[in-house]
Amino acid sequence: MRGRRAECAQLDRVVSGVRSGQGQVLVVRGEAGIGKSALLDYLAGHAGDCRVARAAGVEAEMELPFAGLHQLCLPLMDHVDQLPRPQREALAVAFGLEAGGPPDRFLVSAAALSLLAEASDQKPLLCVIDDAQWLDQASAQALTFVGRRLFADRIGLVFAVREPVTGPEWRGLPELVVGRLSDPEAGALLDSVVPGRLDEHVRDRIVAETRGNPLALLELPHGLTAAELAGGFERPDARPLASQIEQNFAQRLRALPPETQKLLLTAAAEPVGDVPLLLRALGILGIPVSAAGPAETAGLFEIGRRVRFRHPLVRSASYRAATSADRREVHQAIAAAIDPGYDPDRRAWHRANGADGPDEDIALELISSADRAQRRGGVAATAAFLQRATELTPDPALRAQRAVTAAQVTLGAGAFETALKLLVTADEVSVSALHSAQVNLLRAQIGFASGHTADSVHLLLDAARRIEPLDADLARDTYLDAMMAAMFAGRLVPDSVQAAVSQAARTAPPPTTRRKHDLLLETEAAMFTDGYTAAFPLAREALRAFADEQLAEPADLRWLWLAARYAVVLWDDEYWDVLTARHIRIAREFGDLAGLPLVLNSRVFLHLFAGQFAAATSLVAEIRTISDATGLGLAPYGTLGLTVWRGDVARATPLIAASLEDVRARGEGGGMSFTQWVGSFLMNGLARYPEALEFARAATEDPKDLGVANWALPELIESAMRCNRADLASDAFDRLSEMARASGTNWALGLLARSRAVMAKEPESDYEEAIALLGRTRARVDLARTHLLYGEWLRREGRRQDARTQLRTAYEMFTAAGADVFVERTRSELAATGEVVNGVTQRARDGLTAQEAHIADLAGTGLTNAEIGAKLFLSQHTVEWHLRKVFTKLGITSRRQLRPTPNPLTG
Repeated sequence: MRGRRAECAQLDRVVSGVRSGQGQVLVVRGEAGIGKSALLDYLAGHAGDCRVARAAGVEAEMELPFAGLHQLCLPLMDHVDQLPRPQREALAVAFGLEAGGPPDRFLVSAAALSLLAEASDQKPLLCVIDDAQWLDQASAQALTFVGRRLFADRIGLVFAVREPVTGPEWRGLPELVVGRLSDPEAGALLDSVVPGRLDEHVRDRIVAETRGNPLALLELPHGLTAAELAGGFERPDARPLASQIEQNFAQRLRALPPETQKLLLTAAAEPVGDVPLLLRALGILGIPVSAAGPAETAGLFEIGRRVRFRHPLVRSASYRAATSADRREVHQAIAAAIDPGYDPDRRAWHRANGADGPDEDIALELISSADRAQRRGGVAATAAFLQRATELTPDPALRAQRAVTAAQVTLGAGAFETALKLLVTADEVSVSALHSAQVNLLRAQIGFASGHTADSVHLLLDAARRIEPLDADLARDTYLDAMMAAMFAGRLVPDSVQAAVSQAARTAPPPTTRRKHDLLLETEAAMFTDGYTAAFPLAREALRAFADEQLAEPADLRWLWLAARYAVVLWDDEYWDVLTARHIRIAREFGDLAGLPLVLNSRVFLHLFAGQFAAATSLVAEIRTISDATGLGLAPYGTLGLTVWRGDVARATPLIAASLEDVRARGEGGGMSFTQWVGSFLMNGLARYPEALEFARAATEDPKDLGVANWALPELIESAMRCNRADLASDAFDRLSEMARASGTNWALGLLARSRAVMAKEPESDYEEAIALLGRTRARVDLARTHLLYGEWLRREGRRQDARTQLRTAYEMFTAAGADVFVERTRSELAATGEVVNGVTQRARDGLTAQEAHIADLAGTGLTNAEIGAKLFLSQHTVEWHLRKVFTKLGITSRRQLRPTPNPLTG
């Protein structure tokens, strides 16, 4: 621990925090050999009265879902019966203890949190996870999920992660960066491990070349003779440091007896450290256990309760230094030592690594393992098994077909480069024309998934044309994919490309049986070629079909988001509500965490328009929870909207700029329009009309960019009129009028009436009409804005008393919902009428964090702490801690005082 005084002090603070009931999480990160493992050993050795649970990531197990979580939780499973039944069942399925469908990732993560919390009730619990960069993704997500929810818990989670740190799981967690030793400290450490005299120049050179890395300083001299230490130190080449250290380990390993080397290779090939399994495999290989003696004497390896290498690089050096033939022999022995009834997946994996060449029996075993992994929710493991099964398939035509299947799953796992490599294999044999077309389709889908660019539209269109004479239904689905790609790309795709997609879709063969999403295809094509008026009846028919419970089917999951988008295009808040609610329910049932954040973001804005800010805040928190649990990235649309509606200019302005940069880089023109609309909404709310006009003009520049871009038309009309640009307002009103009359919904016609009022010299009847129409919708914020605009006009007309009535209504509605973006503007107008308003009065709840507000809302509905914890994936201790803070901030003493009060916006 030389030179690590500050690091040790920080680890001591972790232990103190855990003992005092303050949950702790820490990521210890640094390059290979920098001393992370030694620091974890220091932490465990100084944990005092804490219970210590240890685990380590294993590179060979990265494809086995929940393997790392199982390793950590196994000693704590005597508490599993105290968990809520759904959590207990999810954990049992994830660990392979029970059969079942894919476990809900939320429930597994929540179960892990509950299990650790129960174990910590007896004594403080310190969880130490080494080599966390090698955790399987499911375990990494679950454990970091737990770490982000440790507040009032006697639990500590400390991870050691090798640089460079990759993956979103680790973002935002407290860190301890372990740096290199200073030259004096490095020299002192080197002096302590080199026997005899060390030449001063050699010493300085070793210190410089090892760059203060403790493991390099400790291990490199062991590979040098006394003469080399006296006469100079030369590295053979400029390899990365980890390879250099491994080479020195390999040199030391080659000095061991052959039987010892083979024993270490066997232990390295089966890295779980299972001693009985190692002994059985050694028996099959004819290697005595006593062969471990030289490696133990050299301090490289030990066999105790578990198999342990001195350092992971010893393990990797043992494996990489072996010949291919020796590796295969060892894997075959390990496979033979595994009971197929107990652990068929690990056995299949070792059989595959031990295969001398293609083997259909092993390939079939791997496919069975892939099926089991898929049922357990291990998408990455499923892909890995199918990839290896493809490699081992002897028949070229069957191998090509399996490569397509493997590529599809690999695409779903987000491994785009690997999926493309599999398509090279799939393309080696021309199985059929349909097979070739499917390969092209997958290439196009990979292009779209990895970046929503115009190129993806071209590729999908070409794939659809190739498939058209072979499979009409698949071709129509692919045309719809191409249209969705064009929709995401928006203004970034030339009109000619969108026209080509629409024309091709219109002339495509009819479906064998008309399906619901065929209506969406027809709507998309008609929207571009015939215009809104012709397309809206088709869109309404599609909405009715998707909203009909009797017509519901699993395939709806793929298309519900597009259907709900048409509800937005039509300004139909009823269908928007029904379809997003159904989409969320189905996505949760099927465990579609990849698609869930997108629809949750859509529903955030449904709630924002309705003035239901607590519900919107809850969904934003859920989106963040999903992102933490899965590592999926998505532009922060919901967060951006909530920030803008609350009028937090200091946060909203950089968020808008960052969002524009992000979606432009993604190639999402639709996302650009969305962000610009949000900017126009904010600036209109703040009465900064020139800036609002600039945003609104940008948001509406593409007339085919429908959906949320339509919402910018009323913003453009209002800001243009305030900036004396009646010409711009008139053009926008014509576009809005065409769509609103075709739609015929109260929301669309209400916005049309309000916009007409903004442009009229005598607008009173138009404002009254807008208030009546919008009063029949969920769009309560639009209703409040109409009262505001009406009141502003009345005040300018000198009708102060009438103006006060409208403005007071708007003020009460905005403040009740927390739509502070319009509060100051409304307050100023009220003050101009002579009414005294005591500044902008923030609701007491505005002082709460989003998490505290969410917990307060749930407590107000009567939920217990345990029920709230299960719902939000928090421990009861943490819920109680948050509620104490809520009570203090709100100045209340009873949960009854948290019961919701009527909202003028929503009744």
